[in-house]
Amino acid sequence: SGDFMIMLFHYDGRTSEWDQFEWSKSAIHVSVRRQTKWWYAKRFLHPDVVSAFEYIFIWDEDLGVEHFNGDKYIELVKKHGLEISQPGLEPNNGLTWEMTKRRGNSEVHMVTDEKPGWCNDPHLPPCAAYSLSLSLSCLCVCVCVHASPSKSI
Repeated sequence: SGDFMIMLFHYDGRTSEWDQFEWSKSAIHVSVRRQTKWWYAKRFLHPDVVSAFEYIFIWDEDLGVEHFNGDKYIELVKKHGLEISQPGLEPNNGLTWEMTKRRGNSEVHMVTDEKPGWCNDPHLPPCAAYSLSLSLSCLCVCVCVHASPSKSI
């Protein structure tokens, strides 16, 4: 859809691998080797920039894009009132957390059983690590990160 602006941060320098996707040709590609997503976030996702957008997707490389439809995803986000979410990962893709596994029998899921000892209380992190007030949390985190005098970020 033309309703999305895409910016890809490449920490491995491999930008041409994205050429197979038509949408990649109009995306902004930023490539700096050996950096983390938070290094990129501090420099490129300033609150003044992201405030212009209704949704911000920050994905790791384990989220596939081959079958992703942004318009349908936003429909689900709105339908279920999600303020922070993640597309489900394929079950056989080397998952770390069960909560990230795609389930074919439902549109969304918010509760899961993790490996023994990994999630002792479903109301505490990491199992309840998602914030329901994403807009305010994101703005607060961005302001804190941008104000940080640390050179390691």
